[in-house]
Amino acid sequence: MLYQIVSLLLEVSAGLLSGVCLLRLYMQHQRIPMSARSGNPMGPFMFALTDWLVLPLRRVLPAVGRWDTASLAAAFLAQLAFFAAQWLMVGGGTGWIGLPVLALFGVAGITISALTGLVIVYAILSWVQTQSPLSNLLERLVAPALLPLRKVIPLVGGVDLSPLALLLVLNIAGIVLRGLQASVLGMAL
Repeated sequence: MLYQIVSLLLEVSAGLLSGVCLLRLYMQHQRIPMSARSGNPMGPFMFALTDWLVLPLRRVLPAVGRWDTASLAAAFLAQLAFFAAQWLMVGGGTGWIGLPVLALFGVAGITISALTGLVIVYAILSWVQTQSPLSNLLERLVAPALLPLRKVIPLVGGVDLSPLALLLVLNIAGIVLRGLQASVLGMAL
């Protein structure tokens, strides 16, 4: 029981840190202003949560184009720390070689889960037609993923079904990722 509680706390902490690092990476790539003055309510929160890890990594990892490699590395390191802590809690052993692979799958899984959450919140807010800074931020985050689908899926009775289609694609990607993870880890054992 104690293992499950500690594991849950570690998973939530690592998932939150990884997710916010990935959101920071994506928002910087999309050139979304990060200051509170610009109307972005997430910017100060992201900086407060991730600066301690991202800023030192920036000294050794330069950006590649508009991609902030330090934020990506921070997300990976958070997942690696989570899987290493779990590995140590079960007694260590010889399976440490698979920890970086697990961390990569963890980052990919968090990316899919985070985008799924963003799309759901975006869809709900689009129904109520709010004009808040959060809905504008969500529109800028979700629009690049919805744009290709909006080109091929027509409005049905004035309703945009592209968020539903994107959720379906993300769920399929999650299934494929879990299957790939199981096969890769099965070969490694």
